[in-house]
Amino acid sequence: MKDFRQLDVWRLGQELAVIVYRLTAPFPREERYGLTDQVRRAAVSIPANLAEGCGRAGDADFARFVQIAFGSACELESLLLLCQELAFLKATDHDMTQSKLSSVKRMLAALLKKLKAER
Repeated sequence: MKDFRQLDVWRLGQELAVIVYRLTAPFPREERYGLTDQVRRAAVSIPANLAEGCGRAGDADFARFVQIAFGSACELESLLLLCQELAFLKATDHDMTQSKLSSVKRMLAALLKKLKAER
């Protein structure tokens, strides 16, 4: 069992989720159960899957949850583009969020590579 709080990628993913919650707060009320909810769930899924994976028995299980977190990061990237296109996000907010998200994706890819090399 690993302590997820020790993972830099978890900390950055958690920070990203907080940013996403703050950025989506002013989204249109009619999107509360639509796009707002979907964006937030994708963002929260990244650190949540890392934490869950750390609680699993071995590296193979952990790697599976890292892959799920990576998939959530890709989903979030797509949703943020949609939010920008719909003018729910300012370009500067999108760019800042995208920069953090790119870092998270790079870190997840590196972690996956490391876990696969250890098997």
